[in-house]
Amino acid sequence: MKGIADTGFLVAFANRHDRHHEWAVSVASQVTEPLLTCEAVLAEAAFHLQSVSTVLAMVRDGLVEVAFECREHWPQLEGSATRYADRNPDLADLCLVRLSELHPRHSVVTVDRSDFKVYRRNKREMIPILCPPEK
Repeated sequence: MKGIADTGFLVAFANRHDRHHEWAVSVASQVTEPLLTCEAVLAEAAFHLQSVSTVLAMVRDGLVEVAFECREHWPQLEGSATRYADRNPDLADLCLVRLSELHPRHSVVTVDRSDFKVYRRNKREMIPILCPPEK
């Protein structure tokens, strides 16, 4: 499975008390190559988990790979920030939108269905997402 990892997925995977933990573990078991992500996602996950070492272990163990350099994509990030200002997007989400543009065959693995149903790559294309089932 190829994908792009969002913060919520990483938090759910690492936190057995998270309501999406079983789903995240199931998704992780299907990963055949590291999920792409950005440093902003890793920082958010470390904050929510209150454990940098847990997040670093995900990289070390090959669950995720940092595959994005913000400074190479400032114009696109600024454009997305302006376009989605009404949603008050965080940097991690904007980076994942850009990663999706760069890797169009990868789905964003996220628990954040509401934002990623609104965000568009290349200004108008829906971003494929993999989310926990709706209840």
